[in-house]
Parts: sequence; structure tokens; C-alpha cells
Amino acid sequence: MAIKEIIMPALGESVHEATITYWKVKPGQSIEKYDVLAEVMSDKVTTEIPSEYSGTITELLVKEDEEVAIGTPILKIDVGGDAAPEPEDKAAAPKPAAEPAKAAEKPKKPASTNTTYSPSVVKLASEKGVDLKEVVGTGSGGRITKKDVLAYAEKAKAASAPAATSAGKAPANEGGGRFSPAVVKLANERGIDLNQVQGTGSHGRITRQDVLNFQPGAVQEVAPAATSAPAAPVADQPAPTACQSQVCGNDEVVTPSPIRKAIAKHMVESYTQIPHAWLRVEVDVTNIVRLRKAEKDKYKATEGCSLTYLPFFIKAVTQSLKKHPSFNASWQADNTVVYHKDINISIAVANGDTLYVPVIHQADNFSISGLAKEISRLSTAVREGKASGADMKGGTFTVNNTGSFGSTASMGIINAPQVAILQVESIRKQMIPTKDGGFKVADMVNLCLSIDHRLLDGLAAGQFLSDIKASLAAFDSPTDIY
Repeated sequence: MAIKEIIMPALGESVHEATITYWKVKPGQSIEKYDVLAEVMSDKVTTEIPSEYSGTITELLVKEDEEVAIGTPILKIDVGGDAAPEPEDKAAAPKPAAEPAKAAEKPKKPASTNTTYSPSVVKLASEKGVDLKEVVGTGSGGRITKKDVLAYAEKAKAASAPAATSAGKAPANEGGGRFSPAVVKLANERGIDLNQVQGTGSHGRITRQDVLNFQPGAVQEVAPAATSAPAAPVADQPAPTACQSQVCGNDEVVTPSPIRKAIAKHMVESYTQIPHAWLRVEVDVTNIVRLRKAEKDKYKATEGCSLTYLPFFIKAVTQSLKKHPSFNASWQADNTVVYHKDINISIAVANGDTLYVPVIHQADNFSISGLAKEISRLSTAVREGKASGADMKGGTFTVNNTGSFGSTASMGIINAPQVAILQVESIRKQMIPTKDGGFKVADMVNLCLSIDHRLLDGLAAGQFLSDIKASLAAFDSPTDIY
């Protein structure tokens, strides 16, 4: 019998966790390679996980509606044939080196010869300075997981911290509390010791919201050792409720969907951590309106998809990004900046009441027609739940077509770790002055740009928008959309 594990795959840019929304298989069921195993949901995509193997399902490791970190084993499959057995919990007599899979297991500190761990675990342990021989695995058959490494690193950190920590309440994550890499990253960014955070998730799991709600000042009040009446535990101090409203008899109280909660967390993190600045310019796009009107019916008949205004704006954005690479960048958690060579444009696509952000990869290589086709493909894939992980990750700049809803001005929240987002507003007829002192009716649009003020400033933003405006002005009736 050969057992294989399926892990939670990477689902999108900056996605660290995902939720199993529905299992499509059960233990004992026979499956073929590429059969769908489960539906999963993150803050960026809802998709299906196909099987990498043919075989028989032996165990579901994650429950429905349970959120787990990317890379976490979620399911086991018996693929048949012979393979080295999983590490066993039972102690065995030492064997020759030729049979490492059956080596004896020590009671509390498994040696590397009897505990399995993936390359990603080895990498994480190296980054955290953790000796894997000292880590007790909690995974199947004693397998060491990333959570085990993170938990060990935090405990080691707590052990070396001042004794004031031990004078208060025992660390919340001792005794099996868990936290994901996303939580560790957020805690590190905020300078928060996770041992001081009370987890409210399943089985004491520390969530990102727990970290966001954590009040360092309250911890300082309970940390000093004292023999007098103990201070109230931090966990008993409720988070601020300034936005809490009174529930009346006819009101309906609902719990947001997992993806809505994930979006909320990402928006709060982006808006609170990024110093936003906002600019707006008006652009005369009469020539684009005229060009599209002349081409759209023929294009629809020959290509099978609509020629909207969005491809024209994305084309202009990619041309400007080539001149201003600082806008095609990402601000990293370690306060470094990555300047991306590829121009990958994120676009917003709504599916019901949920907004997704698929990505047009190497958008600068597309013609206007090519952009129209790719926008159509991505939009259809998202709305049919068929968008792949590759479709949802790698974005370097976001263009949001808020004008499709009639908006004339808006401030977008930057899609971290990107450093800017452009809102394309609705095109409207407007009287504008002419050079000879008269007036004319023109098709005008507002372009609203939000920037990360840590990297970008008003001068750079003005130049960036000016070049977009110039590119849009260059589109006219002789323009070849192909």
C-alpha cells in the first residue's frame, strides 16, 4: 500500500490560507487522476482541487468550512503498489542503516531518521533557526509540519524573553494552539509576541483578527509580577466596539461567508498598513468612444466577445508602466521593494456579491483585441468557478473599472503588496472649452489613482497619469486594435 498526501495548493497572490467549502469524495471512494476532490475558497478565488493520483481515498484530514494554511495536507490517497511505509508511532528495535524507514522512534524528540518533513519545512526551520531534531511532529505518523516549526520557534522565543512574560497568564499557544504563516507575518510586522495573544479560532487557533484586535498596552498591565490581586486576563478584555450597533427585534443577524471575511481582513490590513494618497485627472476620450463605436459590432461578430472600453485603458496603463517602473512594484513585509519585470494587470470581476481579482499576465504583450479576449476569458472563468490558481496570482498593478456601475469618482484601496491602483470611472458627455475660446461637447472620464506614499509621491503620480492621458489621446480611428 502506497499512501500519498494532497496538500492545499497555492491559490493566488498573497493568499496564505484557504477553506474547504465542500468535499466531493469520502473515505473508501475510488477515484481517477484529475477527478475533483473538493471545492476550496480563499479571499481571491473559489475553485476545485483535482487529484494528482488514481487510487482510493483513505482519510480526509480537514473538515468542511475549516481554514488551513497553504501547503497543509488535506487528504490521503492509497495509490496502490509498494512504497516505504509511513513512520509509525510504535517504538521498534534499531535496524541497519539500509532500512531508515523502520528506525526506532525516541519518545519525545524524534530524530530525523524517523520523522518526515517536506523541503518547505526544512526551509522554514532554517529561516527560524530551528533544529528539526528538537521538534515534536504533530502530523500524521509523527510528521513535522510548518505549524510545528512555528510553534517551536515561538516557544523558544518566549523562553528567552524576560521573566515578566511568565508572571502573567500562560502563553495562549502553549498546549497545542496554532497559527498560520500569515498570522506570524502579521504579528512580526506589528511587533506582537504571539505567546501573548489569546486565540479565538478552532481549538485555540490564533487568527489574523486576533492579532489585529490585540492591545499591547493591556498586556503591559498584566505582565509585571505581583502578589496582590491578579489583573484581569487580556482575553477577557473585549475589543473596541465603536462600530457595534444595537440589534432590534426585527433585525437579522448573519455571519459573513468565509470569503467575505477574508476580503474584509485583507482590506483592513491594506488600508491600515499602507499610507494612501489619491489623485484624479480628467481625460477627453472622445476619440476612443468613436473608435469603439466603429469597431464593436464587427468585433463581436468575428471574435465572439465584446469590445469594451477597459482594454483601451489597460493598454495605456501598460505603456505608462514601462516608463514608470516604480508603479509596477511591491512593498514587501521586510520593508524591501520588488520592481517587477513582467507587467501583470489585476482586474476586478464580480460574481454575485463577491469581488475577485484575476490577473492578465504580461499584459503589455497584448494588443487591444488580445486584451479584450483575455478579459472575457478571465471574467467567464471567475463567474463559472473555473478560474485556476495561475489566473489569480502574480498581479503587479490593478485597474478597476468602477465606471461600469456609473461611478464618476472613487478612491480605491490598494491591493497589497502592490503600490498603486487605478480606478477608471464612467464616460460622460461634458462641455469643455476649446482653444479658440469656444466650447464643445466631449466624452470625458475621470481616472482616479491611489498610491502607496511609502514609495510613491505626488510628482511621480502626476507624471504617471500624464503619460496614460497621452496614450489615450493617441488612440483614434486609424488605430489597429489587432
